[in-house]
Amino acid sequence: MASAAAESGQELPAFAGSRDPSAPRLAYGYGYGPGSLRELRAREFGRLAGTVYLDHAGATLFSQSQLESFTNDLMENTYGNPHSQNISSKLTYDTVEQVRYRILAHFHTTAEDYTVIFTSGSTAALKLVAEAFPWVSQGPESSGSQFCYLTDSHTSVVGMRNVTMAINVTSTPVRPEDLWSAEERGASVSDPDCQLPHLFCYPAQSNFSGVRYPLSWIEEVKSGRLHPVSTPGKWFVLLDAASYVSTSPLDLSAHQADFVPISFYKIFGFPTGLGALLVHNRAAPLLRKTYFGGGTASAYLAGEDFYVPRPSVAQRFEDGTISFLDVIALKHGFDTLERLTGGMENIKQHTFTLAQYTYVALSSLRYPNGAAVVRIYSDSEFSSPEVQGPIINFNVLDDKGNIIGYSQVDKMASLYNIHLRTGCFCNTGACQRHLGISNEMVRKNFQAGHVCGDNMDLIDGQPTGSVRISFGYMSTLDDVQAFLRFIIDTRLHSSGDWPVPQAHADTEEAGAPSAESQADVIPAVMGRHSLLPQEDALTGSGVSNNSSTTVNAVPVAPPVCDVARTQQTPSEKAAGVLEGALGPLVVTNLYLYPIKSCAAFEVTRWPVGNQGLLYDRSWMVVNHNGVCLSQKQEPRLCLIQPFIDLQQRIMVIKAKGMEPIEVPLEENSERTQIHQSRVCADRVNAYDCGEKISSWLSTFFGRPCHLIKQSSNFQRNAKKKHGNDQLPGTVATLSLVNEAQYLLINTSSILELHQQLNTCDENGKQELFSVKDLSLRFRANIIINGERAFEEEKWDEISIGSLHFQVLGPCHRCQMICIDQQTGQRNQNVFQKLSESRETKVNFGMYLMHTSLDLSSPCFLSVGSQVLPVLKENVEGHDLPASEKH
Repeated sequence: MASAAAESGQELPAFAGSRDPSAPRLAYGYGYGPGSLRELRAREFGRLAGTVYLDHAGATLFSQSQLESFTNDLMENTYGNPHSQNISSKLTYDTVEQVRYRILAHFHTTAEDYTVIFTSGSTAALKLVAEAFPWVSQGPESSGSQFCYLTDSHTSVVGMRNVTMAINVTSTPVRPEDLWSAEERGASVSDPDCQLPHLFCYPAQSNFSGVRYPLSWIEEVKSGRLHPVSTPGKWFVLLDAASYVSTSPLDLSAHQADFVPISFYKIFGFPTGLGALLVHNRAAPLLRKTYFGGGTASAYLAGEDFYVPRPSVAQRFEDGTISFLDVIALKHGFDTLERLTGGMENIKQHTFTLAQYTYVALSSLRYPNGAAVVRIYSDSEFSSPEVQGPIINFNVLDDKGNIIGYSQVDKMASLYNIHLRTGCFCNTGACQRHLGISNEMVRKNFQAGHVCGDNMDLIDGQPTGSVRISFGYMSTLDDVQAFLRFIIDTRLHSSGDWPVPQAHADTEEAGAPSAESQADVIPAVMGRHSLLPQEDALTGSGVSNNSSTTVNAVPVAPPVCDVARTQQTPSEKAAGVLEGALGPLVVTNLYLYPIKSCAAFEVTRWPVGNQGLLYDRSWMVVNHNGVCLSQKQEPRLCLIQPFIDLQQRIMVIKAKGMEPIEVPLEENSERTQIHQSRVCADRVNAYDCGEKISSWLSTFFGRPCHLIKQSSNFQRNAKKKHGNDQLPGTVATLSLVNEAQYLLINTSSILELHQQLNTCDENGKQELFSVKDLSLRFRANIIINGERAFEEEKWDEISIGSLHFQVLGPCHRCQMICIDQQTGQRNQNVFQKLSESRETKVNFGMYLMHTSLDLSSPCFLSVGSQVLPVLKENVEGHDLPASEKH
């Protein structure tokens, strides 16, 4: 097959060619000579080796020397509470005041014009303004103040309206296009004598699209030349600069906004949880304080209503003891940033150059039929850093122009170790405007179960959000090219034959990496076509025929067909492999996973408990902070093999190179200490299984780990799905599973995917994935011998022997299916092929829960049990899987 580039007639631009020749030359790197940026990355951000981090608008990264400098400062000095009067406290107070001056200098202003009020972040700064602004309520004698905000604003800005609504002040959203039109029309008639205070809020840079709104609006609104709404009065301006100042200088001597909220981690990554409100001194006296905390009072009485605030605006509004050590850390952040880059102007040029190049490259990508690969959401054409920041927001399309859900893109990106962000980015207004989502659609999507921050990326075929990449001062051309290779590999199947943009020779003077050095880095980052070891011969195993005996065998997959018989249909394959496949459906394999994310334990007959198969996902491995580990972070978990001996009441854990170790099945209630952990945002009570197994796991993984078990007296209830009514009186209780008690997969569905993965490529080669390999990747509890691929997706209920189950819905797959469960190695092709074949969501397997369960007598699931499904009502063609549509 010819390259996608040749077929589509498209070529990606060279790095230097992405810029307008007539425009001023922009800089890549920081002018310290060829290779300096790569040296900076290796020296200061070694933890990024093999990682492409493209979420700097969410949080940029701190450098190593910044952290070392701050740590040395703390080790060499004693900093006390700044509210005390001793020597160490005086040192803290003076240092904090110096940091205030440093912040003002960074924004090209002084203490004569602005005051720095430290807050926990820009959100807290916005809340402070909302609560302290001198609002005038609407009443018989006054039309009241106006709170206006640009619809392309962060949630924290829009949330200010709840404060104003509570005091009967009108809130008015203003669309960007309306303000642009008003700017063109010029000043409207106003009453210069009216002093009614109004507030207009807008972002210097959209955190959604990266568009930069004119800083000239500040003076135009304040002077009355530009009106957000036609209301006479005195306008104040709040400039939300949190996103803008992360990569650009802000000159407050030229653009004197009244209020400027910022978050410092956006600028240099550390510390988090610290921001500031920069208040112009002419507006500061108008702010009204209600609550007063420690350190804010000059004098007060506990028994009477007597309180005198501190004269300093900062002291008046900084309730309690500020996070003074974090404030001291800011000094080292500013110093390091200046030393590494030469200043914010250089960062502005560098990050925009990367963004502009990426924009041009993405815009040029075409499928062989000419259809665009991505749809970019922008109000600019990336012509200059004055109108566009280093943010690109887009959705990926298929060759028919349909949007591929952002969650699917995010999962694929993680397989390439690319970190980006998806959703609506706490900016619903911009999301609605760019994606064409009406207010009614937002309400409808919420009723369908979609909330901010979830993975419901498509509803009725329409997107609920998008994908965002953003660049920081340490971003490199290697990062960009790795990202572009990811888009090309997953959408255009280039296998490296698409002309990915290379650095033009003249960029090396500015520190751009050479084409030869790029070749060394990108394959290492991507690891695109590394194949997993194959096991064509399927091993048998002795499994338990009695629930009280130990299974002394490695986990195995269901019976499979000869992979050479590629001309058979999946159902023919199933019929040829599984006896009686055209007759009754039966259970062919049973698995439980005693330790979450570890290897499967296969049985032929096993007890059923009220949370699923007995001991399924009862244990999990946590790191030194008590955070659950999964194969996403630690693929080698799949090499840990647990075996349960019900008779001896122990679990034996094995791993290559390690001596087997035993763990009791139940806790000793007299000695158990309960710990709390989280699974899929749920709190769970668990107990530590002891130092012996902790040491064993820590040795195997090379870092501190613990094994914990869900407490037997703790009940975790399954969440009710929207549109999925549980039967009256039923409450599903869960172990440490993600979503449901059981996961069922169909052998015919595996066989169809197996056939697709083993088709010949353009070079006539085959990438062999055994059915055993595929089966284990989906980590099911129950495997059946379905006649047709994905027929299980049309079931509403099933019975297996005497047990009855409700089908909750499909399992939305993540990147874990790309991990070979026998080696721990990754291969992206499985997720990508499943994504292509399913057309929409990457679904595979169905979740089940008990509809009724009588534990008064032992209940068992057994291999060979008959499966009786009940079809959903009104199953229509559009609900059928892709395999049946075609």
